[in-house]
Amino acid sequence: MLDVRNLQRLTLGPVDLSLAAGEVVALRGASGSGKSLLMRALADLDPCEGQVTLDGVDRNAISGPDWRKAVAWVPAEAGWWSDNVKDHFSDWTAALPLITELGLSEDCGGWQVSRASTGERQRLALVRALALDPRILMLDEPTSGLDRLSVQRVEDLVARLADAGKAVLWTTHDQDQAGRVSSRTLQIENGKLEPVS
Repeated sequence: MLDVRNLQRLTLGPVDLSLAAGEVVALRGASGSGKSLLMRALADLDPCEGQVTLDGVDRNAISGPDWRKAVAWVPAEAGWWSDNVKDHFSDWTAALPLITELGLSEDCGGWQVSRASTGERQRLALVRALALDPRILMLDEPTSGLDRLSVQRVEDLVARLADAGKAVLWTTHDQDQAGRVSSRTLQIENGKLEPVS
């Protein structure tokens, strides 16, 4: 599905990485080790060297917006371009089942973004990314601001998405969580990626 060869950007790389359909890969590493830098490069938000392909099609052959629909990144702190939550969704009604599955109130569409807690914004950003129906989902510490029940809901949702064929790259500082959510774990240190045995 996603194949990365000799990816380099600033202090990152060279990185080789493959993600298969239905695979969840945990990415661990200290703050500043290159996790977010890697995700930004894969999402085509920063210029980088190397080859990135999706189903054999080179990223350079796909427009940036179309690439980011297929390879969606949910940063630890997502951006919000409107004060109202609902304005961030092209189809609020279609988003509602996931909104409620993740424990959010049905009326949160009428909220000001500033009213939402960190954890609520994290879950809303996840649903917003899923509305694009991406093939690859990159999650940067998606449960860092969540209570135990909300963490479980996110983990259950991602497991279901993987069962449906989506590939997921999930950064976490939590070793136990990495073991729960992923089929393999990678460690990034000083921009270099290594498997965790």
